[in-house]
Amino acid sequence: MRDAADRYGRGTIILHWLIAVLILGLLVLGFVMTRPWIDPALQFSLYQWHKSFGMLTLLLAVVRLLHSLLGARVRPPTGLGHLERRMSKAMHLLLATLAVIVPLAGWAVASASPLEIPTFAFNLIDVPHLPLQKSDAGEAFWSTTHARLAYSILALVALHSTAALYHHYGRRDDVLLRMLGRAKTPAGKPSTECVP
Repeated sequence: MRDAADRYGRGTIILHWLIAVLILGLLVLGFVMTRPWIDPALQFSLYQWHKSFGMLTLLLAVVRLLHSLLGARVRPPTGLGHLERRMSKAMHLLLATLAVIVPLAGWAVASASPLEIPTFAFNLIDVPHLPLQKSDAGEAFWSTTHARLAYSILALVALHSTAALYHHYGRRDDVLLRMLGRAKTPAGKPSTECVP
């Protein structure tokens, strides 16, 4: 997952896109599974899948957050002003942090629920509940928090994607190409190489 000064490593790229797909999938699944017309048996199954993929996202997001805090930094593209660099850094840190906090809040929902429904991640691992007091009020609080944070991350993903497309089509720099493993060479042509 080693990054270079001008490009992301393969591990970083894979983690980025995998977490992005998981987050978007979880948002869709979260919306569908809460519809009142869903068959109860199907709804229970969807909740278990949502929790399973949420736990996977939490694990990968913790790895990604630690890597972004402790790993080498990829140099920002030339032409960015001081404020733009700070905003970009803040956006990336906020997204990485929310990718950890949103599944944690979901875990808290299951943990605070008086129903005490167990979480079996992918029907393989019995995930213990967090040490939270079980109550209807606690479950409602964490459900609301989880939903609001999920919609917040959706808004930030939309903003992040728009910025990446603006850089690619408006500024014509290599911001998007870097995360696709196609950073520009010194001659200005895209390269398919990325750091192992």
